[in-house]
Amino acid sequence: MISFHDLYQRYAPDVYRFAYYLCGDAAQAEDITSETFVRAWTSFDRLQTQTVKAYLLTIARHVFLQDRKREQRQVALNEELPATAPDPSELAQTHTELDAVMTLLNTLPDVDRAVLLMRAQDGLSYEEIAVAHNISVAAAKVKVHRARLTLIRWRSQEDTK
Repeated sequence: MISFHDLYQRYAPDVYRFAYYLCGDAAQAEDITSETFVRAWTSFDRLQTQTVKAYLLTIARHVFLQDRKREQRQVALNEELPATAPDPSELAQTHTELDAVMTLLNTLPDVDRAVLLMRAQDGLSYEEIAVAHNISVAAAKVKVHRARLTLIRWRSQEDTK
């Protein structure tokens, strides 16, 4: 039985030449040749020595066709389209503001913070919040209102800095 190294030495030039003929690009032909031998390696124990070259060329053709299908699905980007990624300085500013808000939220009493988050983040009604915290509906409204005022005061202080 022939070793894989010997198989590569014998047929790699033929596979490369065939791949180059298919694609017309030396770098792509090298990639196709490499991929062909990787795939042949995975089924090396099933190779029949009398059909090796045909088998390798068939693999190379399939690799080329798969690459071509992949290229056809890709579309060139329009250079005139605006970038959708946020500006790094804006991201940094947003991150800084978020950290500050989280720090401020952590300074609120636990019940006030929980009530505010239940209302603002989870969208719960005042009645649901009152039941969850075993307080009156009026108390839930007052706690949410005071927590919001605290955040508003903090925001106005930050804006004056």
